[in-house]
Amino acid sequence: MIVGIPTETADGEERVALTPPVAEDLVEDGHEVCVAAGAGEGATFSDADYEAVGCEILDDREAVFERAEVLFQVRGLGATDTETDPYREGQVVVGLLGPYEVTDDTLDELADRGVSAFSLELMPRISRAQSMDALSSQASLGGYQATLLAAEALPKMFPMEMTAAGTIQPAEVFVIGAGVAGLKAIATAERLGASTRGHDVRLEVKREVESLGADFVELELPTEESGDEEGYAVEMGEEFYAEQRRQMERVVPESDVLITTAAIPGRPAPEIVTTEMIEDMDPGSVVVDLAAETGGNCEPTEAGETVEVDGVRVHGPTDLPSRVSHTASQQYANNCKHFLDNLLDDEGDLDVDFEDEIVDSTLLVHDGTVRNPHRDDDGGDADEEGNEDGDDAADESGADDTADDEPAEASADGDGGDGDGD
Repeated sequence: MIVGIPTETADGEERVALTPPVAEDLVEDGHEVCVAAGAGEGATFSDADYEAVGCEILDDREAVFERAEVLFQVRGLGATDTETDPYREGQVVVGLLGPYEVTDDTLDELADRGVSAFSLELMPRISRAQSMDALSSQASLGGYQATLLAAEALPKMFPMEMTAAGTIQPAEVFVIGAGVAGLKAIATAERLGASTRGHDVRLEVKREVESLGADFVELELPTEESGDEEGYAVEMGEEFYAEQRRQMERVVPESDVLITTAAIPGRPAPEIVTTEMIEDMDPGSVVVDLAAETGGNCEPTEAGETVEVDGVRVHGPTDLPSRVSHTASQQYANNCKHFLDNLLDDEGDLDVDFEDEIVDSTLLVHDGTVRNPHRDDDGGDADEEGNEDGDDAADESGADDTADDEPAEASADGDGGDGDGD
């Protein structure tokens, strides 16, 4: 197969879909790899790095689309604001394709071209898919970066210290949501020495939070139906969220840092934190809303902006994984390679097997047909499950690969890929 890596066109995107070490693995497996000139620069990978492992560098981005049989992209279709790329007949596209945002006209156009498009956002949460779970690998990095952003913006130290000049009290960090991003945010805050608390509507994740050294904030809420059979949070009614907000009024103002990560795939993020709660926080406090791109968990959040509410800065970042582009690209490249390996038969030919849950769940368009596996017959979202996580991701699959068809359990580690070196 000829694997192509075009430059990313989304505004501010620094990641690349394939790193030189993973490209070398593909070449050793017998694939050809062509890379658009400069595609890896934002992630500190030079054209020479790719050439050294056997990749072909193409000066023209469109030449990658003309030559490649399989395209790896970080963000494409509905995940960008740019025009549809020049995909050609029979081409296979793998990436974060914004399945909930892509238009029907675009999908019809791809079907007419005979393109097969696989959206990694729709990866099923089964053990066998862990190594391909790009949402988890990137959400973990988002949680890490959120804590670093808060630590830098807060005019206090995170750790407690006893000095000759007096005792420095630790910063109080409160994380809402104990999915991949939330757990990583908690773990990072703990490592930085903060006094950390976490909350999730699913009481079964209490052990995950406490295993990281944080305290679990348990609210008096009806949580019996807050998780599905796989352990992921489901969308609750407005009455539930109203009661959650009421009880949050006593917790949020006590925090120096608030990090929120609750997201619902394909739907607006639930509003959990009101402006009044933020106004009750001490001046200088920091809020980082990881759900900003889908409306935010905090009332004053603005996507991509930082706003100030009575001396409290509310950050609405939408590019956190891209800010650690080198590591994010390493993880994402592993996800893409594992996905490709799963698509190929023993002879290295493309095998679109609809009996494979991974293939069936992620394939948006194939063989002239718009499939939209995430939509029901009425055009609505077939999966309306929410999750307490960032980057529109569900809980990380943390189980091993011994039970291929069993749902994976959540864990505090958010790698999602092999983590090849650079």
